[in-house]
Amino acid sequence: MAKKQTKTRPPAQPEKQNVPSTLQLTATAMIDVASAGDEGSAPALPRFRMVAYTGAPMRIAGWRFPVIIDLAGLGIPSQSRPIRFSHDPTSGVGHTDNIRIDGGQLVATGIVSRDTAAAREVVASSKNGFPWQASVGASVDEFEFVKERQTVIVNGQEHAGPLNVVRKSTLSEISFVDLGADGQTSATVAAAANHTDKQEENSDMDPENTTAATDTDANERDSHQANQQTQAPAVTAGSAVDEIRSQAAAEVSRISAIRQLCAGRFPEIEAKAIGEGWDVTRCELEVLRANRPRTPAIHMHDKTINARVLEAACLLTGHVDQIDAMFDGQTLDAATERFRGGIGLQELLLEAAWANGYTGRNFRDSRAVLRYAFNPTLEAGFSTVDIGGILSNVANKFLLDGFFSVERTWRNVTAVRNVSDFKTVTSYRLVGKDQYEQVAPGGELKHGTLGEEKYENKADTYGLMLSIDRRDIINDDLNAITTVPRKLGRGSGLKINDVFWSTFLANSAFFTAGNNNYITGASTALSIDGLTEGEVTFMDQVDGDGKPIGIMPAILLVPTSLSAIGSQLFKSMELRDTTTTTKYPVSNPHQGKFRVEVSRYLSNAQYTGNSSKAWYLLAESTDLPVIEVAFLNGQEAPTIETAEADFNKLGVQMRGYHDFGVALQDSRGGVKAKGEA
Repeated sequence: MAKKQTKTRPPAQPEKQNVPSTLQLTATAMIDVASAGDEGSAPALPRFRMVAYTGAPMRIAGWRFPVIIDLAGLGIPSQSRPIRFSHDPTSGVGHTDNIRIDGGQLVATGIVSRDTAAAREVVASSKNGFPWQASVGASVDEFEFVKERQTVIVNGQEHAGPLNVVRKSTLSEISFVDLGADGQTSATVAAAANHTDKQEENSDMDPENTTAATDTDANERDSHQANQQTQAPAVTAGSAVDEIRSQAAAEVSRISAIRQLCAGRFPEIEAKAIGEGWDVTRCELEVLRANRPRTPAIHMHDKTINARVLEAACLLTGHVDQIDAMFDGQTLDAATERFRGGIGLQELLLEAAWANGYTGRNFRDSRAVLRYAFNPTLEAGFSTVDIGGILSNVANKFLLDGFFSVERTWRNVTAVRNVSDFKTVTSYRLVGKDQYEQVAPGGELKHGTLGEEKYENKADTYGLMLSIDRRDIINDDLNAITTVPRKLGRGSGLKINDVFWSTFLANSAFFTAGNNNYITGASTALSIDGLTEGEVTFMDQVDGDGKPIGIMPAILLVPTSLSAIGSQLFKSMELRDTTTTTKYPVSNPHQGKFRVEVSRYLSNAQYTGNSSKAWYLLAESTDLPVIEVAFLNGQEAPTIETAEADFNKLGVQMRGYHDFGVALQDSRGGVKAKGEA
């Protein structure tokens, strides 16, 4: 099996899928028919040669994106493969005697050996100039989806995604059809001649070969010519005709016996037996084997409606972005083909209920539908689709939309901690007696201490439950499973803001003059001078030994009323004042120094400690945090779960919950300015 090659390695290798199915590739085939031989001689069997597949991308029904067969992975069970009309086993045309891959193309030659109406139609129509086309039937054993903006080299050609590459397949048969897809292919059909001169005349139809006959035919011709030079023919023309007639009668008898054995119930065996020249005994054995009980082989696209297909259908209906990165091509193809107009809520619940054993035809017994959909172990032998899991997965995609729709300034000024349970966790302050000591000549290091300054935090659970009620289900409104999770996500975002800023603004004992991190007075109004005073206060802070902490301020946190002046102080090279006592221009020494973060919570009257004039100068949270948020198991986004509503309600319940905790940390990580007298 040839490996995928690319000129530049893509960021992620496309997934490979093992999906048994049947692939039929149609290809244009130009067909001509020459004369059948000399007048009065016995007719010979026509031969054909075709380029059945050129290795190019094909548009195949049931596949969302173009398909390429990797000829390096095409299995050819034998050189003798059936040739049919429109893939119909009962309409045989002949068989191949040579199949090869030549220059990135699939080339086949063979004989029109079947005595059927289809075979006669192909030969007669081609004599009349009808442009027959070819179609290759192959079972798909493994395929690979190449994503957009990725490239792949297949059959010696480079192709850009999105497309499907059939990496492993098995050739089943080749058919004559009247409409194909690959216009670069070609095929020729000619009647085999009885004499060498006729073979030489017919050789013009194949520019790559000097004769349309097989190698065996050519050897027999050369041998016949050599014998003509040394001796007279051993038989007369009359005896040769009798021999041909005898062989033709035996062939007709063999074919008739095979058809009687198969009796129209085993068209595959019948076609193979006739095409490959089986005797009656071998055909009878194959029919006996086929009569044994066995699991039927299904050679078609896997269109099973499973949980992944239903989930993809929901997200397609909700117009989720970048869905190609969430599912493989086969799943998206199945969802698109099965639910072309989008899936409704009733249809989603019914599909899950049917998969779990529900035998009803419609949604009239809605209670039973919900019971089967949400209880997959209700009947033995089913339990294939968990609707609760599907709805939860779909809802989580929309949950984040709501969660990120609210203000997230808190995330830019806080440190984040991962906790494994709901117990209180303790950390020692970063600033302490941790200065290195000189190592004595003996190499012994002195023991340090973590100090007594420490802080604590712990996670709690916050949650909410909402319902998709009976009206939404009856109205078949799939938007309900997008609207409800968005509300739950928004609710979680609002709650974490509420807890965070309530904790941050309750800082009267945290930012104090005694901690050397609080300044007041008219001079502290946000301006060049006020910001300078705050910067000096921050940088003059010391550790337990009275030495500088060595941390630089980086964030200017302001309420909405100070957003404009904050942005000016960060971006402008100079600030001008129109008062008579102030000279201008005034150079801005703080330009580009402190990143500005704005929160509407700082001045909101619902929170204790709010102010429209106070501002904060903070260190980066990774250097010295003034506040910390702890998330259970590092889960920064909320979780949503779905279940059937309680017995006294008809509907679907969704609950969202979030495990986190907030606590103030090191007071030396920031300075608060009152901004007024």
